Amino acid sequence: MTTISAGLLLHRPLSEPPGVELLLGHMGGPFFARKDDGAWSIPKGLVEADEDPLAGALREFTEELGSPPPAGPAVPLGSVRGRGKTITVFAVAGDFDAATITSNTFTLEWPPRSGRIQTFPEIDRAAWFDADTARRKLSAAQVPFVDRLLTHLADIA
Repeated sequence: MTTISAGLLLHRPLSEPPGVELLLGHMGGPFFARKDDGAWSIPKGLVEADEDPLAGALREFTEELGSPPPAGPAVPLGSVRGRGKTITVFAVAGDFDAATITSNTFTLEWPPRSGRIQTFPEIDRAAWFDADTARRKLSAAQVPFVDRLLTHLADIA
């Protein structure tokens, strides 16, 4: 059985057109603490059994960033396979204050075999990036969503 993860790629026009900025979250926890390139993600998470992927993406955005996304039409960007799961992403145009996130948390024994259980945020910070920078910052499996969004935006321009 394939695990399905759904996410929401929020985008807004650059202050100096042409172009677009994308909201990404830096993955929390000790494995990514000192990493930057390749350690950012589209806000996403596991879809519950019988949950609509878009509903899951909206829920996960709220859980990972602490506030619901701006209202607006969601554009399906399709799916990719990555690390044993299928990732489905939707794009929404809108603004969001990246400095105000409050992520949900997870627990982990850290350091390994120490017996210490620590709590970490799923997303430790969020930021807006232009498309080229977003490609570099994102986990490799998620990069195709940047290109799909740019194609969609070019088609409607």
